[in-house]
Order: sequence, then structure tokens, then C-alpha cells
Amino acid sequence: APSLAPCDFFLFPKMKIQLKGRRFETIEEIQAESQMVLDKLTKKDFQGCFQAWQRRWDRCIHSQGNYFEGDG
Repeated sequence: APSLAPCDFFLFPKMKIQLKGRRFETIEEIQAESQMVLDKLTKKDFQGCFQAWQRRWDRCIHSQGNYFEGDG
């Protein structure tokens, strides 16, 4: 089943896209760049996240515990 945790399907992928392939010299650089990614998230981004989360929960409930893949 798809992950039901918003960090797994929304936040971490967004951060990974922005930070992928970059090299950081210090933990502070990682923290600063991560914070910039978070600061760029909009209200619309979060609304989309929670709509997707609701769809995932609905699919999970309707599957009655059976395995399923994807968001469809």
C-alpha cells in the first residue's frame, strides 16, 4: 500500500528533488538549504498534500486491509 505519512509522499520527495546531486561541506549547509526548500512551500502545496493524503486514506479504508499499489 502507498505510504500514508505525508512526509513520505510529499515532503521528502520535494526535498530530495531540490537537494539531489548537491554536495554540502557542513551540517549547517544542509540545514540551511533544507530550510530554504521548506520556506518555498506554499499554501497550495500543503492543500494538495492533504487532498492526496485524504485520497490515500480513502483507498486504504476501501481496500479493507487488502494490498494495493499507487494513488489511483
